[in-house]
Order: sequence, then C-alpha cells, then structure tokens
Amino acid sequence: MKKLTKVEEQIMQIIWQLERCTVSDIRKELGDPDEIPHSTVSSVARILEKKGFLDHKAYGRTYEYFPIIKQEEYSNQTLKGFIDNYFEGSFERLVSFFVKKNDINPEEIKDLLAKIDDSEKSEP
Repeated sequence: MKKLTKVEEQIMQIIWQLERCTVSDIRKELGDPDEIPHSTVSSVARILEKKGFLDHKAYGRTYEYFPIIKQEEYSNQTLKGFIDNYFEGSFERLVSFFVKKNDINPEEIKDLLAKIDDSEKSEP
C-alpha cells in the first residue's frame, strides 16, 4: 500500500468520515471553501485515485468520490510501518519507549493486558 502525504491523508480522513462526497463537500470540511481552490482538492483526489485509495462515480461533470481502502486497513499498515521503522518491529519496544517517557503508566498497561486477555478468551 502506498504512503499518503499529509495533505492526502487529511483529505482521506474527510472522505472516510463522509463516505461519499464531492470536491465541494471536501472543501467545506477543510474550512473556508473560498480559501481552498477547487482545482487543488480535485488534483489531490485524482492522485488518491491513482494511488488506489479512491474511486468515483460521475454525474455529468461532477464526481462523487468514495474510499476503496478502509481507514482501519490504512491505519494498521501505517502503524505497522511505524513500529517496524522506529522500534525494529517490536511492540514491546514501543510500549517500553512510552513507559520511559512517562506517557503511559502501569495502570494503563494493566488495562491493556486485561483487554488482550479478554480478546484472546473471546476468540474461537
């Protein structure tokens, strides 16, 4: 799966939220539509199509875009890449990093372990 730029990801977040939308809908979600050129958003949408994230349905000259890659699928791939690149593929190293930085406390780790245990018990 190809990586998204910050702008592409920002637009994909909107499209995932709206599920089906036009360039005008995206521009409204980005803020003041008068400040964001239609052509810019349209160009990014076409790039996202080429990358395999979107498809569209044409209604005359208006395109309705919809995602063909699920947000969860992209999130999983991105997180896996992050852990591979920065923590040698080790979730343990990732958690250890946050513990050392005091960004996660032992109680939160216990809660996570309990959720993992519950999830393993519920699997067939």
